[in-house]
Amino acid sequence: MAKYRKKPVVIEAFKWTGDSRQKEDPKWMVEALRRKEAFINFEPNETGEEAIPYLLIKTLEGDMKAYQGDYIIKGVNGEIYPCKPDIFEKTYEKVAE
Repeated sequence: MAKYRKKPVVIEAFKWTGDSRQKEDPKWMVEALRRKEAFINFEPNETGEEAIPYLLIKTLEGDMKAYQGDYIIKGVNGEIYPCKPDIFEKTYEKVAE
């Protein structure tokens, strides 16, 4: 069976804090929210007492949820999608600017 290696591609990403008042969201994320490609929603926790924030992101694979601490990635074609921290850290490394 043939083996393949992922091409080195530089992406933009940030770790979502779950704070809807976050001032550090990149411009492309703010624009995605404005275009309604992503929404901030809340769901109850196990006890139903507190609301847990999440981002609902419309992707080519369907709607995906991102929770506090997940990374939000802007792909090579401008698409956005969530990524769990453990997968992100195994897949990406920070690039010096």
